[in-house]
Amino acid sequence: MPKLVDHDQRRQELARVVWEVISREGIQSVTVRKVAEEAGVSVGGLRHYFDSQRGLLRFAARAMAEKVAARVAEHLRGEMPGPVRARLLLEELLPLDADRRVDADVWLACLVQSRVDESLAELHGAGLHGERHLCRLAVAYSCGQPAPQLIGDRLTDPGLERQALRLHTFIDGLTLQAAMYPDDFPPEEVRRLLDEELAALPADGSACQAHSG
Repeated sequence: MPKLVDHDQRRQELARVVWEVISREGIQSVTVRKVAEEAGVSVGGLRHYFDSQRGLLRFAARAMAEKVAARVAEHLRGEMPGPVRARLLLEELLPLDADRRVDADVWLACLVQSRVDESLAELHGAGLHGERHLCRLAVAYSCGQPAPQLIGDRLTDPGLERQALRLHTFIDGLTLQAAMYPDDFPPEEVRRLLDEELAALPADGSACQAHSG
C-alpha cells in the first residue's frame, strides 16, 4: 500500500525548518532549494506545498503567530491572579528560552521584510494590533480593570490606554535588545526588567488612572 502522508504535519515540519533557517542564517537564506535541502525532501516535493519563497515565508510566519497565540490562549484559561496572568502573557513575546528566541528572530525578520513584501502585509498589521491587544490585557489585569474582549478594543480609560501604548513600546524594545544582544540580556535580566515595568503599574484601577493621567 502507498504510504499515507499527513500533509498538515508535513507543512508544520517545513515551517519549523524555515524558522530554523531564519534564526540561524537570516531571512535572505530562505529559498525553496535551501529549505528542501534542510528538510531532506526534493525541490519538486517541496513545491507540492509551496511554489515560491513568498509562499514559504507567508506560511511560516502565520504558523509561528498561531503557535504563539496558542500559548497565549493557555494563559487566558484558568484561575490566577491578574498580575501573574499579565506577566505570563507578555513573556510569550520575549526571547526567554530556545523556542521563544527563534520566535523572536522569525518575528523581527518577517516584520522588517513585510515593509517591502506585500505578501506579508497581513503580518505587518498583526504585529501592531495583536501585540497592542496583549499589552492592553496586561494593563487591565495588572490594574484590576475589565479586559478588552476583541483585538482593536481600547481600554475604557484614556490614561490606561496610554499605559498600554507605553508598555507596547517597552516590550518591542526589550524584545529587540534581547534578540540582538543575548549575552547582555540573559533570561533572568529580561524577566527582571519586565517585572520592574509591570510593578510601575499600580495594582488598583483608581490608582492606575491617577498614575497615568
